[in-house]
Amino acid sequence: MTTSPPLVRALAERNYHQPTAVQTAVLADEAAGRDLLVSAQTGSGKTVAYGLAIASNLLGGAERFEQAAAPLALIVAPTRELALQVQRELAWLYQYADARVVSCVGGMDPRREQRELAQGAHIVVGTPGRLCDHLRRGRLDVSALRAVVLDEADEMLDLGFREDMEFILKTTPDSRRTLLFSATLPRGIVALAKAFQQHAFRVEVAGDEGGHADIEYRALRIAAGDVEHAVVNVLRFFESPSTILFCNTREAVRHLQSALLERGFSVVALSGELTQNERTQALQALRDGRARVCVATDVAARGIDLPNLDLVIHADLPNDPEIMQHRSGRTGRAGRKGISILLVPPARKRRAELLLNLAGIDAVWGTAPTADEIRRLDHERMLKDALFAQETTADDLAMAQALLAERSAEEIAAALARLYRSRLPSPEDLLDPGQSAGRSREDRGRDARGPRSDDRVDGPRARPGKSSARHVMAEGSVWYRAAIGRKKNAEARWLLPMICRRGGIEKQDIGAIRILDTTTEFEISQRVADSFAARIRRPDKEDNIRIEPLTEAPQGQAPAPADKRPHQPPRREAGEPERGAQWKDKPREDRAPQERREPHGDGGRTFGKGAKTGKPKHRRDTPGFDHPAAKPAFKKKKAKKDRRG
Repeated sequence: MTTSPPLVRALAERNYHQPTAVQTAVLADEAAGRDLLVSAQTGSGKTVAYGLAIASNLLGGAERFEQAAAPLALIVAPTRELALQVQRELAWLYQYADARVVSCVGGMDPRREQRELAQGAHIVVGTPGRLCDHLRRGRLDVSALRAVVLDEADEMLDLGFREDMEFILKTTPDSRRTLLFSATLPRGIVALAKAFQQHAFRVEVAGDEGGHADIEYRALRIAAGDVEHAVVNVLRFFESPSTILFCNTREAVRHLQSALLERGFSVVALSGELTQNERTQALQALRDGRARVCVATDVAARGIDLPNLDLVIHADLPNDPEIMQHRSGRTGRAGRKGISILLVPPARKRRAELLLNLAGIDAVWGTAPTADEIRRLDHERMLKDALFAQETTADDLAMAQALLAERSAEEIAAALARLYRSRLPSPEDLLDPGQSAGRSREDRGRDARGPRSDDRVDGPRARPGKSSARHVMAEGSVWYRAAIGRKKNAEARWLLPMICRRGGIEKQDIGAIRILDTTTEFEISQRVADSFAARIRRPDKEDNIRIEPLTEAPQGQAPAPADKRPHQPPRREAGEPERGAQWKDKPREDRAPQERREPHGDGGRTFGKGAKTGKPKHRRDTPGFDHPAAKPAFKKKKAKKDRRG
């Protein structure tokens, strides 16, 4: 890949025997020594590519660097994590060339960085803001620069670093070599290249298949409110050495991290609210194997490259297809295979389909792994556990003989199975989301035209089509109505967990569920009625389905208690005139002024709040101004005007 012996040695130690597409392109004869505009996806080996590309500029014909002084190369990256990652990559690549690589990133001690720069550096890697700060303070000498690399330039534009990038490029010598790497080439990147590059050689290695050729996409239908349980089962099913879970908000990151920690997973979190030291420790725990799961937001996870990262889970669907591909690009890197899983509740199915279509991705649709599937997989894994392959010692045999003398083989095997399972988080029982998420619009239309077998469920565990004579729960019940029905694809499979979540009750507290055309009626236990009524009055962040008590229960059912009924206006008795009929049928000229709904006074006009309160406000120039209901403020203004006039 290169003729420099120190770099060849470093690559051989890392088992770099076959160059990637982007590495081959930047080392081609036509690209040698020229400015480069490279479009390449993350995970394609870009860091090593530009590290090799600038080697001839930095080393010339020498094998090792001279004493470090003013830096020879400047690498600019959008985030702290990516900059530190680039520093580590270049440090091992140039280790046998005696290179000194210094990082300058936000969140770190600037005085320490100042001391390291003063001691000299061959390569400086940093984020735009911190590099600009050192340049303005005169701490970073760029007079000897031979190469400048902008890594993930499109992300730097998205994060608002355009002015910083332009400042850095204007400050550096014109004789420098400029390499610009970007996953995409929007107009802003092309304009930046035209302004600061000279006859750049354009390299495009990112195609439709380059972004996700080594990534298998799966979209899993889940019941509403079952995201947390589905995450647990997916983690248990795949057992990836490293996994990233993506959420859209910091609050969701905190919640999911706490939930997984309670279940026994080794989890760390990455979000913008953490300090740089906390984020560095979290990433180090993942690299060391002390943690296997990382729950992160999009911003915090930009540029992260973790070894053995085989699984990415979108706990929250991303906002656009580019973010989805960027998230998924954390796996399937440098020839490794990876899996990207989207968790899709019924209300998010269309959005997931749109994201996949816009990204040109053909995902495999299915359901989340069940608890039974995971238990069967645990059985197979236990039989293949490395513990059975280890050499048996004399102490092991002595202990085994002692156990067999006291216990039967079946008891010992059962204890071993319990011990094995105790190390693993328990799988969760998931609600069946049904097939509505995968049916066509025509199929859903046929369902809406006629009753389905699951439109009536007499109890939380009843099978579709099951009928029961038990209409009232043993301890008494209260009937409620939800403002969603068959015409909006309501199904008992996902209504049940929604009702439990909204009301803070358990499945056994719910009796019959009857889905009608536009509403759904359901029965809850009298024991939890008070707390349920209080909970459903609170606004809900996940859905806006209105739930209210039924004033009249279905036929044969007890009505809701009076204190659980919603407020209703008094009913009009037979023969009683309709409200307002005492003036509605009178001739206009026979009505009183308030019945005619006319303003008080001659020529006056009501406006503002006066039309609602019955206390009209009048123009200052009308005869009605002196009416007692007129506001004093108007009188004061007129009196002041009269004094001036």
